[in-house]
Amino acid sequence: MTGIKELQTLLANVDPVLDERSFIFCTFPELNNDDICRLNPIGFFHEKEGLTLIITKQQAVDSHINYESVYSLISLNVHSSLDAVGLTAAFSAKLAEKNISANVVAAYYHDHIFVPEEKATQALMAIHELQ
Repeated sequence: MTGIKELQTLLANVDPVLDERSFIFCTFPELNNDDICRLNPIGFFHEKEGLTLIITKQQAVDSHINYESVYSLISLNVHSSLDAVGLTAAFSAKLAEKNISANVVAAYYHDHIFVPEEKATQALMAIHELQ
């Protein structure tokens, strides 16, 4: 199934969904595969400074992992193409208008936006305004 590229179609069908879990970002200079599997991240990225993991707040607490901020996850349930132009800019601008930071992960089928937990409802409403 091919993702949607046309911006107006994407915005009309954005369908944001708020995940009920809380998430944190953490980083490790090195981490073995067993530890990564144990932490069961929903996302990770290798940077020159270390490995960044996105895990639930509960996993961090249970594993005694320090974190700075807690985020809510809003997933856009529209199948956006990785080649689509303007979707990230549209929701980023809308969230910036409301003074809400956004950490975006674009996966194969959907875009996922991590926003400060205390602003999750406000962010969800702002994204709905794009429709």
